[in-house]
Formats: sequence, C-alpha cells, structure tokens
Amino acid sequence: MSNLQLRIVSGVILAILVLGLTWLGGWPFRLLAALIGALIFHEWTSVSGLLGRDRPLFGAEWLLVAIALAALVAGVEGPLMVILAVVPTLFIAATSLVRPLGGLAALGMAYALLPAVSLAFLRGDTVSGLIAILYLFAVVWATDILAYFVGRAIGGPKLAPSISPGKTWSGAVGGAVAAIIAGFAVALAAGHPQPILMAALALPLSILSQAGDLFESGFKRRYGAKDSGNLIPGHGGVMDRVDGLVAAALALYLAGWAIAGPAMPSAGLFPG
Repeated sequence: MSNLQLRIVSGVILAILVLGLTWLGGWPFRLLAALIGALIFHEWTSVSGLLGRDRPLFGAEWLLVAIALAALVAGVEGPLMVILAVVPTLFIAATSLVRPLGGLAALGMAYALLPAVSLAFLRGDTVSGLIAILYLFAVVWATDILAYFVGRAIGGPKLAPSISPGKTWSGAVGGAVAAIIAGFAVALAAGHPQPILMAALALPLSILSQAGDLFESGFKRRYGAKDSGNLIPGHGGVMDRVDGLVAAALALYLAGWAIAGPAMPSAGLFPG
C-alpha cells in the first residue's frame, strides 16, 4: 500500500470516528476534544524535549493541563472553563521570568487547551452546535484536501519554502476556493438565512487553517522533527492532523462568542 493510499484509508477511518462522536455531542464529544488537547500537548512537549530540559516545569504543566481537561469533560461551562484554561497558561508564561522555557511551555498549553475548549463549546449539545462543527470540519477538510491535490497538479511558486517546501500558492488558493464552496454548501443545506455570509466567513477560516499548518511545520522544523508523532498511519501525529483545525476552531469560537456569548457560541453562528 502506497503512502497516499495509507493516508486515505486512515483518514477515512478517523473521519468516521470523529463524525460519529460529533453526532453524539455532549460528553462523548467533550471527551474527544479533551483527548485531542491532551495528545497535542503530549506531542508538543515530546518534540520540544521539554521533559528532558525542565522536569519540574513539565510536571507542573501537565498537572494544570489535566485539571483543565478534566473540567472540560465534566461539563464545566462558560467563562469558568475559559478561566481554567487561560489563567494556568498565564501562570506558566509568568514563570519565564525565572525559567527560560516558561514561554515555550505556556505556548504549548495555549495550543492544546484553547482549541479543545473551542471545539467542545462550539458543539455543545444542540443542533446549532452540530451544524457549526460540521461547517468547521467541511471548511478545514476542504482546504486541506484541495490544497494538497491542486498543489500537486499545478505546482508553481512555493508558499513558504523555508518552512514547508511542499506547499505552493496554487494549492493555497485552491484550498481557499474549496473552503468557500464547502462553507456555502453546509450553510445552504442547514437552511442558514445568510449562506453567502457563511461562505465569506470560510475564507478567513481557510487562511487561518493554512497558517496553522505552517505554524506547526515551523515548530517541527525548529526541533528537527519530520512528524509530531506516529499515532496515525500515513499522517504522523495528532498535531500533524489537526494543525489547521486548531486555529480555525479558535477563530470560529471567538466569532460565535462575539455574537452569542462564550457558553453557546454556535447559536450566534447557526440560529435555530
């Protein structure tokens, strides 16, 4: 089996599992969001070698991350959950005054916790939440898939050769166009009153998704890692698979928060 075939098979299996938990919502999806957060943080600390470089800081971080993710699974809602994610991250960031790796550790916490909270709160346990997550997945997955195939088919100037030599401007544009179409299709199918607006929102989400991909590539390059892990056959680690999703999820959550508040952001995005 070629690497592309392996990527497709494992990607389909993973998508079916994720979509099943998305359909269930509630605590099963919160558990999925927390698991994604924990695995991201594990891979972040593994790639950066934080354990071997500052064991006390590593232990304190994992304790704070575990508390926040346990609270997320338990159903802590609204501003309190945001506080449980943000305040410990700021605390670890403050340790950079006395511990050289405090900034790196805090960035890893934010990278793991904020998207986990965003995903869990976007989904919630409502129909609006289900549609919001499906919209997010459609935009990010369309970006990822079409950027890959358009880039391979057309090629051309490199997007960021010093960070990720395989990515091209043609792929970036192809992915963005696909995201707009996917966002419009989901909004139209869901009966959204302004599907054009949701198609327009898909463009910055696609751009952020691709920026998230480049950020993760730059992180791995800095520490000399090809993949963030080897958990997913053909894809590498969890960070390799969700690098674009984490950025787009946080952005969509903040957009929903601005409209409807932190507890039920999807109600502002897809009013039922």
